[in-house]
Amino acid sequence: MNKLHNIKYLLHIILLATAISTYSQSNQKFKVTLDAGHGGKDFGAIYSGHIEKNVSLAITLKVGKILESQPNVLVNYTRKTDVFIDLIERANIANRVDANIFVSMHCNANKNTAADGTETYVMGMTKNASSLAVAKSENEVVTLEKDYKQKYEGVDPNNPTSILGTTIMVEESLENSIALASKVEDAFALIGKKIRSGGVKQAPYMVLHKAYMPRVLIEMGFISNPTEGNKLDSEEGQDEIAQAIADAIMSYKKEYFGSGSIDNEDKPSKKIVPVKETTTPVIETVVEKPITEKPIEKKPEVKKPEPAASAVVFKVQISATGKKLELTPSNFKGLSNVAVMSEGTLYKYTYGETSDYNTAKQNLEQAKAKGFTSAYIIAIKDGKKISVQEALNN
Repeated sequence: MNKLHNIKYLLHIILLATAISTYSQSNQKFKVTLDAGHGGKDFGAIYSGHIEKNVSLAITLKVGKILESQPNVLVNYTRKTDVFIDLIERANIANRVDANIFVSMHCNANKNTAADGTETYVMGMTKNASSLAVAKSENEVVTLEKDYKQKYEGVDPNNPTSILGTTIMVEESLENSIALASKVEDAFALIGKKIRSGGVKQAPYMVLHKAYMPRVLIEMGFISNPTEGNKLDSEEGQDEIAQAIADAIMSYKKEYFGSGSIDNEDKPSKKIVPVKETTTPVIETVVEKPITEKPIEKKPEVKKPEPAASAVVFKVQISATGKKLELTPSNFKGLSNVAVMSEGTLYKYTYGETSDYNTAKQNLEQAKAKGFTSAYIIAIKDGKKISVQEALNN
């Protein structure tokens, strides 16, 4: 009798453990690391009594408060008080918690006090003099760090391009970074903020180059501009900017975050205003079709016909790089059924192709399990990329 009781008890424990595991997977948290630029002995830009480190911290905390009220969102901060944090440590904070995105918030400044508008940067190279000047200004903070020459060996704070010689860029996350940056700038446009020269730009920022996930640096406006400086330093202005950034993050989460991106339990309680996808790159031509082996696919008794040319198909984008690779499993951590699309100088590699969104979600999980943690679902119609939400509404 006791033996039977013990067996029942063990079965109960196993079933309970399985239930807990299933529950935790279905309630996976979207992890956001928020970085308030500067802090402590690093004041950032100072104009007319407006101090960048204070403005960036105030808005960061407001963004965090909004996000913390959303379901399935976990927020952590590089700083919540007026303290100095090394640039490399800011990235390490995001890496240690395996954040899904890293968002660094700053204020721009220029000797020309008429300069205004917002810009959102992703990690990359640029020949644009103004972008390099902004990166140089933000990177110079490393000179305040102890033993910075040893920690950042090979990096010259006065030469932002020197960063690229010390690290291999994580190209898998570039596309996601651009998508997030685009949503931030689009959200700013919705509240009437001026966008500078297209808004989304690439530049070699030291605070971004060691973070191993989609990451952006937001210049929320010019603290040197009298009008913008006053707005950035006002309660009303900070609330408005914080809401726009939080809305952009939630819109990104809804569209790109794994299998829960469209499900009801992942939708934010606050309605997100639809964003025009004007700045997100569009895939123009398909260079090579996928090989015939299928990923996780339902096995029908009768073979289904190929989708019509106008049908929407879902793929999982696993990387974007300037290198063209052979479509062999050994080049993609064992994944087969990999295809490549070209856009400019980039080769974009995708896994699987299906007209069923649920199958695409399974493919996404399989790609992530292979190590492509920044993979995400894309939708293509007539050879061009459309938003996943638009595809599901078709």
